[in-house]
Amino acid sequence: MTHFSDLGLAKPLLDALKSKGYETPTPIQLQAIPPLLQGKDLCGIAQTGTGKTAAFALPSLQYLMNNPKPRAPLTCRMLVLSPTRELAAQIAQSFRDYARQIQIRVDTVFGGVPIGRQIKALSSGVDVLVATPGRLLDLIDQRALSLRNVEIFVLDEADQMLDLGFIHALKRIDKMLPKERQSLFFSATMPKTIAELGDRFLSNPVRVSVTPESTTAERVQQFVTFVNQKEKQALLTIRLREEPIDRALVFTRTKHGADRVVKNLQASGIPCAAIHGNKSQAQRTTALQAFRNGEIRILVATDIAARGIDVSGVSHVFNFELPNVAEQYVHRIGRTARAGRDGIAISFVDGEERAYLRQIERLTRVQLEPVPLPEGIAAVVASLPKPKQAPATAQRRHEDARRGNDSPNGQNAKRRRFGQRKPNGVGTHKGAIRKTGGR
Repeated sequence: MTHFSDLGLAKPLLDALKSKGYETPTPIQLQAIPPLLQGKDLCGIAQTGTGKTAAFALPSLQYLMNNPKPRAPLTCRMLVLSPTRELAAQIAQSFRDYARQIQIRVDTVFGGVPIGRQIKALSSGVDVLVATPGRLLDLIDQRALSLRNVEIFVLDEADQMLDLGFIHALKRIDKMLPKERQSLFFSATMPKTIAELGDRFLSNPVRVSVTPESTTAERVQQFVTFVNQKEKQALLTIRLREEPIDRALVFTRTKHGADRVVKNLQASGIPCAAIHGNKSQAQRTTALQAFRNGEIRILVATDIAARGIDVSGVSHVFNFELPNVAEQYVHRIGRTARAGRDGIAISFVDGEERAYLRQIERLTRVQLEPVPLPEGIAAVVASLPKPKQAPATAQRRHEDARRGNDSPNGQNAKRRRFGQRKPNGVGTHKGAIRKTGGR
């Protein structure tokens, strides 16, 4: 059995890993760390939850430790790009944990918080900067940051970057980076468009893959219930009451849809919270922390906001609405069955979503197991409380799930376009579906 001590990592990093209880590297860490310590570029196919943050953080920190330099104002030595705020914060915290015994300064920049504080933090320079593309370009445009000193560049969750429409931002960032650098590129899937993007950033990279492309977690039992749209809320309420849930993620396609599900669940006496791009950063952080601490067991999310949710003990994933991009299904159910545990994924599919289901099953090569509707669901539909609905204008305003503040079409981008600025200011068991006739 290989241990971290066999990979050539420095003692301060090994001590940090030991304090976190990590002794044996995951497959992505085992494959990626040795070539990265040699300074090679790397292209990795790895789904969330495989340990890829440590795979690039550990060798990068060792390089910075072995090659100390004074921090230059308004610059960074390592840049990590992340598609979402939550993932950026998570990556930065991992860097801080691993660097606790070395003098490395780590900072994050993303939208949803006052930019003035970030400008001040960057004024004296940082070693490692974790950023979302939109806020990174904001800072560059304000001459608060330069990429001229970047020695290591990491593009994480590349497929999600493209899903969010960041391709033009990434091309612009690429032109600002030094030609002489080490580049790392990670994606859960590697279709042609992602591979072409990787070719833009990488030079003769080592290629590693820890799972076959687009496969779903082996430990996740996957079920589907065919249901009318008007019956979905009742079905979700029933399942949340009957299933042995530790923590559950509920996915919707839109921000307004997530808020509507939360209102209905709360009206039925089920504590929960929503996380999506229209929530402030403080609201998102509070909801995620309550979910992580177990104060609430149900978190309703859109695909954009959910990337970066790394919470142990998620036993169930409910697809209240199927994603219209099949790869998103892989990311969704990857939130459960972590750390060797089992998990359950249940999808509610109406007539208009059957085409999405066929695309998912074709991509994953897994046929979801049908589970019938529970008896008496019509009575449950009729008995559910009717929470007050938002005005139609508000519904339309919040409907688009792809226009968060950090997206290229979001508020930050609009301000850039028109020259405006924001003011500173567990497990489960095979009998989990037994009441409905499943396994």
